[in-house]
Amino acid sequence: MSVKLQSNPNPDLLNAPILPTLKKMTMPMIFGMITLMMFNLVDTFFISLLGTEPLAAVSFTFPVTFTVISLAIGLGIGTSAVIAKALGSNKLSEARFDASMALLVSVVMVSLLSLMGYLFITPIFKLLGAGEQVLPLIHDYMSVWFLGSVFLITPMVGNSVLRASGDTTTPSIVMGGAGLINAVLDPLLIFGLGPIPALGIQGAAIASVIAWSVAVVIILYILMVKKGLLSLQANTQTVSGAIRKILKIGLPAAGANMLTPIAMAVMTALVARHGPEAVAAFGVGSRIESIASLVVLALSMTLPPFISQNFGAGKFSRVKEAYITTLKFVMVWQFLIYLVLLAGAGFISNLFAKEQAVTDVISLFIYILPLSYGLQGVIILSNSSFNALHKPMNALILSVVRLFIFYVPFAYIGEQFAGLTGLFIGAAVGNLFTAVVAYKWFIKELDVLTSQSLQECHS
Repeated sequence: MSVKLQSNPNPDLLNAPILPTLKKMTMPMIFGMITLMMFNLVDTFFISLLGTEPLAAVSFTFPVTFTVISLAIGLGIGTSAVIAKALGSNKLSEARFDASMALLVSVVMVSLLSLMGYLFITPIFKLLGAGEQVLPLIHDYMSVWFLGSVFLITPMVGNSVLRASGDTTTPSIVMGGAGLINAVLDPLLIFGLGPIPALGIQGAAIASVIAWSVAVVIILYILMVKKGLLSLQANTQTVSGAIRKILKIGLPAAGANMLTPIAMAVMTALVARHGPEAVAAFGVGSRIESIASLVVLALSMTLPPFISQNFGAGKFSRVKEAYITTLKFVMVWQFLIYLVLLAGAGFISNLFAKEQAVTDVISLFIYILPLSYGLQGVIILSNSSFNALHKPMNALILSVVRLFIFYVPFAYIGEQFAGLTGLFIGAAVGNLFTAVVAYKWFIKELDVLTSQSLQECHS
């Protein structure tokens, strides 16, 4: 017996015109991500008011926190790919059971990873090059962050379930709402007000955990009551079978995402050789990158469900048209973003730093790396599209090629010859080489799948 999804005004990903459909899915995601990322920048701003050392401490935490977040993202990718394909194949009961298993296994895995991180905070950050002056600050922040990270996974995976069904508006509201709560609590808990004590950098972590906790309650209510997208009724499936499907894509996707913080850790260590001011500036630059790439990140969440559903329905021509059109748009859009960043480089650097040494490095970052963000968009969207086609190992290999054959090695070589300027130029050139590889490889794989599908139809 088929199961009808409740409250399902979602776009028809299999038959509706491609461009209007992708636009309808992506616009709410852009709004939600703008809201969330602006609040993250507000978070960075308030921490910067505490001084250079707290800002450097938070910059050191980014590779580590992103490791946990990457596991959550990877499991969300696996969840979305499996559920979207099931929906495209009209297997609705299977999709609901898969969604329930995805939430359960994700909570368990993230909890274990965070526990390991909590137990080894000091040795981890000493390996990253953190000095004795910032280690206490890092410990204050990360001890809370690790213990609360279990509340981060449920909204992330739950939003992946919603996006797989074509609903991108609800995840945007949940993301934006959590970001708003975090932004309101940040100044209260960091600086204190009335009976609320000033907790400094630890207050920022507590604010995040509270925001995540509220999001957990909201997303579970939506999934279970409003949308009817969760079920423990297995029918012909088994628990192990459902978990295997998700992990088959989710673990390689998580591995690919975890390579990014590893590469970021290496980059941070390279930057750290130029002093804490450079580390603080690099941390700000990383957050500027998140804002500058938000349209790409939004598309990386909306394009895969479109591809997976059409993949499940055998509509490969729609997959190819959506992929190529999206890449063309991203290249033009990111170049326009680069021009905007160039025009505002002075204002941005002075907004997030008071010391001249820090503002100089932020400006240098803006002049060079954002020029390659369009190419980086090609890589990100090709990677997510591989996962959508249930080719997670291709995505993992592409990530390895990008980070450890091109991006980090080219940055290291550039740093040896021209310091921080050479490091940023090398990273940008690494994005160029990887983008070419990514595009050619994805088109080749898609053509192979199309040929195989035609042969099956004729046989």
